[in-house]
Amino acid sequence: MNTALSWIKAYVPELECTNQEYTDAMTLSGTTVETYEALDKNLDKIYVGQILYIEKHPDADKLIVCQVDLGDKQLQIVTGAPNVKVGDKVPVVVDGGKVAGGHDGSPLPKEGIIIKNGKLRGVESFGMMCSIEELGSTREFYPEAPENGIYIFPEDVLVGSDAIEVLGLRDTVFEYEVTSNRVDCYSVLGIAREAAATFRKPFVAPVVEVKENEERVEDYISVEVEDQDLCSRYCARVCTNIKIGPSPQWMQRRLAASGIRPINNLVDITNYVMEEYGQPMHAFDLATIQGKKIVVKRAKDGEEFQTLDGQVRKLDSEMLMICDAEKEIGIAGIMGGENSKITDQVKTVVFESATFNGANIRKSAKRLGLRTDASGKFEKGLDPRNAKAAIDRACQLIQELGCGEVVAGTVDVCAPLKELNRIKFDPKRINDLLGTDISEETMLEIFERLELEYHKETGDLIIPSFRQDLEGIADIAEEVARFYGYDKIPMTLPSGEATTGKLPFKLRLEEKARDIAEACGFSQGMCYSFESPKVFEKLMLSADDVLRQAVTIANPLGEDFSIMRTIPLNGILTSLATNYNRRNKDVRLYELGNVYLPKALPLTELPDERMQFTLGFYGDGDFFTMKGVIEEYFDVLGMNKKVTYDPNAGKTFLHPGRQASIIYDGVVLGYLGEVHPEVLDNYDIGTKAYIAVLDMPNVEPFATFNRKFEGIAKYPAVSRDISMVVPKEILVGQIETIIEQRGGKILESYRLFDVYEGSQIKEGFKSVAYSITFRAKDRTLEEADISSAMKKILNGLEAMGIELRG
Repeated sequence: MNTALSWIKAYVPELECTNQEYTDAMTLSGTTVETYEALDKNLDKIYVGQILYIEKHPDADKLIVCQVDLGDKQLQIVTGAPNVKVGDKVPVVVDGGKVAGGHDGSPLPKEGIIIKNGKLRGVESFGMMCSIEELGSTREFYPEAPENGIYIFPEDVLVGSDAIEVLGLRDTVFEYEVTSNRVDCYSVLGIAREAAATFRKPFVAPVVEVKENEERVEDYISVEVEDQDLCSRYCARVCTNIKIGPSPQWMQRRLAASGIRPINNLVDITNYVMEEYGQPMHAFDLATIQGKKIVVKRAKDGEEFQTLDGQVRKLDSEMLMICDAEKEIGIAGIMGGENSKITDQVKTVVFESATFNGANIRKSAKRLGLRTDASGKFEKGLDPRNAKAAIDRACQLIQELGCGEVVAGTVDVCAPLKELNRIKFDPKRINDLLGTDISEETMLEIFERLELEYHKETGDLIIPSFRQDLEGIADIAEEVARFYGYDKIPMTLPSGEATTGKLPFKLRLEEKARDIAEACGFSQGMCYSFESPKVFEKLMLSADDVLRQAVTIANPLGEDFSIMRTIPLNGILTSLATNYNRRNKDVRLYELGNVYLPKALPLTELPDERMQFTLGFYGDGDFFTMKGVIEEYFDVLGMNKKVTYDPNAGKTFLHPGRQASIIYDGVVLGYLGEVHPEVLDNYDIGTKAYIAVLDMPNVEPFATFNRKFEGIAKYPAVSRDISMVVPKEILVGQIETIIEQRGGKILESYRLFDVYEGSQIKEGFKSVAYSITFRAKDRTLEEADISSAMKKILNGLEAMGIELRG
């Protein structure tokens, strides 16, 4: 956002400060000034002179000798300009003065060019007449300047006056960094309000009084808004007897300072109001509007429309269009159409001032590849109340500048306006937030400067509609801090009780996962959340697998990054493959990352984001190595109940005989196993690899960091070893379940210490040996206690077809 200081002073007339003072004060109060440029920084001793008479140079065909009146003196100046004549008033720089650059329009020197008296082909010249380029500007912003020659002033300019002042260059342009929530500061009036509040000067808004003729706007135009969700307000006014011509110099200079090229009075008025009020406007030639009707509605998919820049744009049903009774005439909030543009022959104009849905305008502009000044403002979300004020201001300027007549009335299609926001005024809360002791009176004085009305009976602050950023007490506290002065806020210690800082429980679980993984030799990896649909084929997921239901990216970088992952294995397996093919041995990797599981497709709400603890390795280790890592992690989390493993996990990407679901207290927490050989081939991994995945949201309810001290046992333990002949189909987990169930309260622990299969064991069986430990906490065990427990265990084992070895 760029503004000229002179334009700000038009609304804050008592403002007096240097450029640096303005920069510092505005930045400190929250309206950050990025930089500023004084338009006259390299211009000095330049006056308006009038050419009295001209003679040919005695020794040069292309030079002339001019006698120039500067009011208090007359100078002889030699020039080669082809466009000057007697009576012309021109800018003249005298001896010792300075110009910004050369007449050829080349880059301006940093320090300007100093002009001295001299001789040209033997004839003395006491100064120089200037082109607009030598004054540091261009014909883009001074369209009346000649393409090649000296700038000529209008006849009514006073001879001897300051030429820089006359040209409007005795000014400074400030560039602001405006945050997106301060929509009001994308206007000159918004910046002027901030300046008035900062410097404690009165803010004088423009007085808008529209002089209308006797006609009725309803006789010229009607408006219908079909899609009020995308257009909450649409105002239209009509101006007749339009006279196209140049806009006045003051308007041209203000627009030029904002970086906008003056074109003609009609276009300049719409641009001027857009900069002044922050409200984009558009003008249509009424003669091109069929049926005297404007319809605001969505486009149809596949339609094409030619915009003012001559480009044909392809539309879709999410784009809002401005139409007449037969055709589209503009893309709402972005650009008008070639078929309704203003020409020099225009007689009657329809002004549009509307409030469009900001998000829709942004998306439409992006899809069209067409971002304009108007769309840049609309996409931030404008104040509907501002639309009517802006269109009235434009009509006022039409009438005051003699550009046309204003038809009485406004066609205003408006959804019910939202009530002004109210925030409870709480001085104590504000002081608590800021660590200050600012009086209530000081706060109310600040609010008055900011046009926040205080309702004493209710204790509410009534927020003006242009301050959409003020939503709660914290925002009000920030306003107090800004204008009380950040530099005046004292340093204070935080109030309240001091507490021991620590990570949230969820993050502590993840921290422990990292600790255990890295202690077991795993290195952390970071894998993409965006993946290719081809991943499902590489992992051999069945066609009806629910994991194939993935969220599709609307604007992907490519097919390889077109969906959100539903399974975390692809990243780890890809990284293992990279390491394997670079001949790295014994690689262990882990990742903590989300998967994204849609609740329905197409999406009606955000997907379920679930943190997954994924481990993978190849090289030294096997299935039981991975199992040990998982159990070590559970132990650290205080999950002391028995972990069971179901070999019927049903994972197509794992070896059918070397996989298991991880079950704790009846809940499946994840899975582990050896990667299926075909999947290994798909990833170009030429050795066995193992993976494990834990679903952290399922782990969290069982984890605890609370630990209860138990003293050293006072009574001795008793151990019994049993060696069994067990059918091969029976798992040791089933044996351990029997031991736990039948061991009773005196069972302390058990340990598998031998598994044997060979010629000494009959076919179809295996030898399994356990050491079982018993202990009572309140007494020394007797043989009868141990024998009873062992008998129950053996009976249970025999019922499974297990025999004791002799």
